[in-house]
Amino acid sequence: MGINHVAVEVGDLDEALAFFERIFDDVTLRGRSGWMAFVDLGDQFVALEAVDAPVAAGHYGLVVDDRDDAVRRAREAGARIV
Repeated sequence: MGINHVAVEVGDLDEALAFFERIFDDVTLRGRSGWMAFVDLGDQFVALEAVDAPVAAGHYGLVVDDRDDAVRRAREAGARIV
């Protein structure tokens, strides 16, 4: 038993993909179909789902090599860190 992936609701797939690429060096587009895109992040993948009204769903925990660098890059990419 385990989690295969997490789906994140986004307003625009292209914008969301560019956002992830600004933060992580090793983002790889696994596939894209209709309103979904799947990106590899390390040994896991995240599903991005374009919806009309994205809903904030708590938080997501990601493993990174350098937390300070990842937070800095996220802020530079427009993330609001709470």
